[in-house]
Amino acid sequence: MFILVMNHDVEDYERWKIGFDEYPPTQEGARFHHVNRSIDDPNNITVICGWDSVDAAVAFRDNPALGDAMDRAGVVGVRRFEISEEVAASGSDQAP
Repeated sequence: MFILVMNHDVEDYERWKIGFDEYPPTQEGARFHHVNRSIDDPNNITVICGWDSVDAAVAFRDNPALGDAMDRAGVVGVRRFEISEEVAASGSDQAP
């Protein structure tokens, strides 16, 4: 499993969430996604999603449609992306 973590600031969470729901990672093949809000800044969003291959995660990250969706949803500032390989998991939310 490959994990893509996206972190960015948004103008308004509610507006962003509507845009996110129109283009979620699972629509492009992610096995799951988790949306998180910073406890210090509710307009700082971290999305974590799981992919079967690094190529699929990179393709989603680099898809111009993602950038367009982020623009429409009100993402501002630096868009941070990180891809890692999951090597261990535990708990009830464990990836298969």
